[in-house]
Amino acid sequence: MPLLESDYLPKWWLRNGHINTLYTYFYRQQQKPPYKRERWDTVDGDFIDLDFIRNNNRKLAILSHGLEGGSDSQYIMSISNLLSSEGYDICALNYRSCSGEMNHTATMYHSGFTLDLNMIVNTIAEEYDEINLIGYSLGGNMNLKYTTDGIYPIHNKIKSVVSVSAPIDLAGSSKRISSWYNYQYQYNFLQTLNAKMRIKAQMHPETINIDDLKKVKTLIDFDEYFTGPLHNFDGANGYYQNCNALQYLEAVRLPTLLISSEDDPFLTKSCIPKEIAKDHKDIHLIATKYGGHVGFTTFGSDYYWLDYKILDFIRSASL
Repeated sequence: MPLLESDYLPKWWLRNGHINTLYTYFYRQQQKPPYKRERWDTVDGDFIDLDFIRNNNRKLAILSHGLEGGSDSQYIMSISNLLSSEGYDICALNYRSCSGEMNHTATMYHSGFTLDLNMIVNTIAEEYDEINLIGYSLGGNMNLKYTTDGIYPIHNKIKSVVSVSAPIDLAGSSKRISSWYNYQYQYNFLQTLNAKMRIKAQMHPETINIDDLKKVKTLIDFDEYFTGPLHNFDGANGYYQNCNALQYLEAVRLPTLLISSEDDPFLTKSCIPKEIAKDHKDIHLIATKYGGHVGFTTFGSDYYWLDYKILDFIRSASL
């Protein structure tokens, strides 16, 4: 599929990846959707909290957030409001530990953790004629991996996959976000992740060595001492090698939209797979010049350029 041309052109002062990212994070205001929360038991004896908008539609969008996000992330609330007004029911995930209550098991979530997503799809599929998977950042990598790695049979009700600002080269992206110029982002992530790990260590002292937190200076360190071992990977490298979606893109068999910005402060060039996309009939890639990380700030509308691109794509995929 030829690369799709981008028509996103922000105001001049937003033509910087950091500014566009931060403006969206701090200043975007979306009305909270009329979510109804449901707590589902997972197959391994834990739970996951899901926020639904159910209007008896036959089409469903399952929304997956980024690192330390949730259903109240601005980008999730925005696409929830838009799609629910356009005839879609909504299932917005809150990964384990991301709903405001700590999950029970030592397992949490990561970029390749597809166990819960698979359970949700197969549990809810009978209620709908079509399902669309929409993921942002970490959730974008997760969606891509889920639909391409061959671990689970993919339900025929899934009609499209959307991946926004996804770090599909996990090793490269983790190294970049651990750079000095991304210090504040990394600091914010580590504040919440480390706090969660202190709680986890109290719940599972036989599994988690809280003294390892003293060694954590970067997100790579966190993955080395916690994400990797807690999810049966050999440290950070084992996690990155097993869970990056880049290695599976040739196996895409569903209409799949990738949207990433070339000035995204978190992503490397390898996360914008132009060479793979241009020769693949099912991959649709929009590589914007500007936009930041899940930024794409837009003025003069209730929704952003990004929201409308997603809506247009999932509509076309169901035709």
